[in-house]
Amino acid sequence: MALINSIFTWIMKKRIHQIELFMKYPHEVQDEWFQSLISTAEATEWGKKYDYNSILTPETYKERVPIQDYNSLKPYIDRMIKGEQNILWPSDIKWFAKSSGTTADRSKFIPVSEEALEDCHYQGGKDMLSVYCHNRPDTKILTGKTVVLGGSSQINSFNPDSYYGDLSSIILRNLPFWAEIHRTPDLETTLNPNFEEKIETVAQITLRENVTNLSGVPTWNVVLAKRVLEIAGKENLLEVWPNLEFYSHGGVSFKPYREHFRKLIPSDSMYYLENYNASEGYFALQDQSDSEDLLLMLDYGIYYEFLPMENLFDEHPKTLRLDEVELGRNYALIISTNAGLWRYMLGDTIKFVNLHPYRIQVTGRTKQYINTFGEEVIVDNADDALKRACAETGATIRDYTAGPVYFKDSEAGAHEWIIEFEEQPDDFDKFCQVMDATLREVNSDYDAKRFNDMALRFPIIHNVPDGTFYRWMKSRGKLGGQNKVPRLANERTYLDDILERLNRT
Repeated sequence: MALINSIFTWIMKKRIHQIELFMKYPHEVQDEWFQSLISTAEATEWGKKYDYNSILTPETYKERVPIQDYNSLKPYIDRMIKGEQNILWPSDIKWFAKSSGTTADRSKFIPVSEEALEDCHYQGGKDMLSVYCHNRPDTKILTGKTVVLGGSSQINSFNPDSYYGDLSSIILRNLPFWAEIHRTPDLETTLNPNFEEKIETVAQITLRENVTNLSGVPTWNVVLAKRVLEIAGKENLLEVWPNLEFYSHGGVSFKPYREHFRKLIPSDSMYYLENYNASEGYFALQDQSDSEDLLLMLDYGIYYEFLPMENLFDEHPKTLRLDEVELGRNYALIISTNAGLWRYMLGDTIKFVNLHPYRIQVTGRTKQYINTFGEEVIVDNADDALKRACAETGATIRDYTAGPVYFKDSEAGAHEWIIEFEEQPDDFDKFCQVMDATLREVNSDYDAKRFNDMALRFPIIHNVPDGTFYRWMKSRGKLGGQNKVPRLANERTYLDDILERLNRT
C-alpha cells in the first residue's frame, strides 16, 4: 500500500500545474469552455431551438436564452428520463441525481452525463486529493481506507435503462477502480436505503479498518462517529483510527460543527478541507487550510454567470461575466454545464472574497433567507452569529433553523430560532445576547430593524432536546445522503412543524 500511496500522490500532484494555469488565465479558460459547450450542443433539440450554431459570444447567449430553473427544464428532463436522447445534451444520459424538490414536485431529477461524471464530479474529487497531497507531501492517506456515507440508488419506474439516486450513490456506483479499492465499507452496505441500518453496519465494519480519511456531510458523519465510539467504548476517533488525518466535508457550513469535530478528533494535525458540490456540478474547493475561502474551479465543463441578488426579481435580470464581478457582493449562481443545464439558476448565493485568483464563500440559498421585514438575513450571517455566540459561551451546535414571527396587533415582529446543542452554553441568556448583537454587527439592515425594537424585537430562541432534528428529518424521510436541515426560511412551515411535534411529546 505504501508503493500505491507514493504513485498516486505523485500523479495527483501533477494536476496542481493545471490548476495553477486556470488560476493564471481564468477568463480565457471560461471563454474556451463557453465555446466548447455551445458547439457541442448545436445539434441537440435545445441547441436548434435557440440556434446555437449562430451564437458566437456570451452576450448573444444571454440575450437569446432565458435564465432557467428546474420547472422550466422539467418537460425536457421528463422526456430524457423516459429514454429520449439528444434533447439537452448530445451524449446518452442514463443517470439522474435525485435532489430536494420544488414547489410542484417532491423531488428534482438532475441529468448526469458521462462528461459531467468524469470531467466535473470525479475531477473535483481527484482535485481535492491533489490539493491535499500538495499541501501535505508526507501524507500516508492512501495507505488506508476512506469512509464515505453514500445515499441510495435504484432503477426508476419510467425506463429500465434509466437510473436515479442521490448524487453520492451515482458517484459510488461508477467509481474508477483505484478509488473503489481505497473505500470502505462494501457498496451494498454504503448504498443501503435504510439510514439507521446503514449507520449500524458501517460502524461495525469500519471499526476493523485502517481509516485514514472521512468524506461527507458533517451532520451525518457526526452520527456515524458517535455510534463508532459507543461500540468501541472510546472517547475519541483517534483511539479507534489512529492514522486518521483528513476530512473532506461539504453540503452545509462547517462553522457550527468545527468545535465538535475538534473534540471528536483531538489533534492539531488533523486536516480539514471543504468542497462545494451539488447534484448539478462540482464548483469549488478549499485549497488552503488556513483560509475557509473556496477556489472557484474553472475547467470542469461549467460556464459561470453571476446574478446580483438585488436584481434577482427583475423582469429581465442582467447577469455578469467572471471578469465583471466585485468583491463582497452577493450573487446568485447561474451555470451552463456539460450535462445540458443551460443558464440554470442553481439556487445558491455566493460572494467573491478574492479576484486573483477567484475565491468565493457560499453565503446561502436564494430561497433560504429571512427578509419578512426588509432585514435580508442570509445563512452566512446566521452562521457567523452562532459561531461567535458559541465561542463566548463554550457551546457547540448540532443543528438549527429559523424563520419569522409576523406582526401582531401593535407588537413588533421577530425572528424565531430552534437550536439543538451538542454542548450547552454555560450561560444561555448570554448566548442569545451575543447572537443578536453579532447579527446586528454583520447585517446593517437587521440592525436598523432592531433599533428600539421598532420592526424587530429580540429574537425568540428555543433550546430543544437532543435528537429533535434527527427525529424531525426521519419523519420526513430525509435521513442521510445529501439531505440537510433547512437553515432559514421566509415563512414558518418548518418552524411550526418542529414546534408542533415538540408540543405533542
